[in-house]
Amino acid sequence: MDYHDINMSVVKQVILNIASPLTYVCNLSFQSGCFPKKMKIAKVIPLYKSNDKHSFTNYRPISLLPQFSKILEKLFNSRLEKFLEKHQIINVGQYGFRMQRTTSMAIIEAVEEITNALDKNKYAVGIFVDLKKAFDTINHSILLDKLERYGIRGKAGNWLKSYLTGREQYVSIGHYHSEKLVITCGVPQGSVLGPKLFNVYINDIFDVSQVLKLILFADDTNIFFSSDDYTDLVMTVNMELKLIKKWMDINKLSLNINKTKAMFFGNLKYNIELPIIIEGVPIDNVSENKFLGVIIDNKISWKPHVRHIKTKISRSLVVLNKVKPYLDKDALRTLYCTLVLPYFTYCVEVWGNTYKNTTNPLVTVQKRALRIIHKVVI
Repeated sequence: MDYHDINMSVVKQVILNIASPLTYVCNLSFQSGCFPKKMKIAKVIPLYKSNDKHSFTNYRPISLLPQFSKILEKLFNSRLEKFLEKHQIINVGQYGFRMQRTTSMAIIEAVEEITNALDKNKYAVGIFVDLKKAFDTINHSILLDKLERYGIRGKAGNWLKSYLTGREQYVSIGHYHSEKLVITCGVPQGSVLGPKLFNVYINDIFDVSQVLKLILFADDTNIFFSSDDYTDLVMTVNMELKLIKKWMDINKLSLNINKTKAMFFGNLKYNIELPIIIEGVPIDNVSENKFLGVIIDNKISWKPHVRHIKTKISRSLVVLNKVKPYLDKDALRTLYCTLVLPYFTYCVEVWGNTYKNTTNPLVTVQKRALRIIHKVVI
């Protein structure tokens, strides 16, 4: 239920009866450049994650927006997406929330960048940047200025200004509700337009450095660079990271240095006395790191990722095995497609072409899954 106690299932049931007035409201909103005030109230429900229940940090805030606001957002979002793609406003290095672009494409580009450098016997490094609550810290004035600079002006610009400003939210726990407070920054959580607006906001980060290779998936920022000389690599990266940090400070984005990682690729010897530094703080040097859901290691061997998904699949097979006596083959297959298959197929075009002895453990668990589904006893 949203703030108005309306559920989307109810909207779907009566949509034919309300289509005409809803169309009128949406068209009037676009023509007047005004987003309805009643659609700006968010209901926030805290969901418990783990550990101490008395600690606020162990709860995930879920923002429920008015159901009709999402319909209006989708209509504007389709127009905004066509405009951004037609005029090629968003940089090609941004893969998040764009048509015909996926996480696997971003990973493929990153791996190509790394392997091309290693083939030329160069030193290569990847910086995996962590941003603190990036969507929640967007400055509305800066965002509106950028939208105007990219050509989103007039009624469209006024509509977006109305959409961002004057928003309120309150916390709901059971029958208890807090007072409403005005949201002063960030894009609405759970909104349709939020990710697209964030892409516009962060888009000019690509103009900060002319030498670093940036690959983004929304706020997931990854930086790659290679050089023939290790000292030159470290000095260049440290100098360019200063510029990127300055850009983030200007744009009110906060970089989490403790969670930002550096990874040096290949078998060349690296001098650990010359680390990658941001604001005088050395970045942790790791041998493997999760990159858009895939674990990448400094040898590009994919062994850590295979071990990771084998562990996940093995846990899912325990569930399949427990329910095997109560379900038929078709039901087990459906459960397999839900719990197991996604691990095999996610970005398999990236890691699946590794050596056969690396993927053999997955063949073993796959055979085990087939035996469970067909109830074969050995």
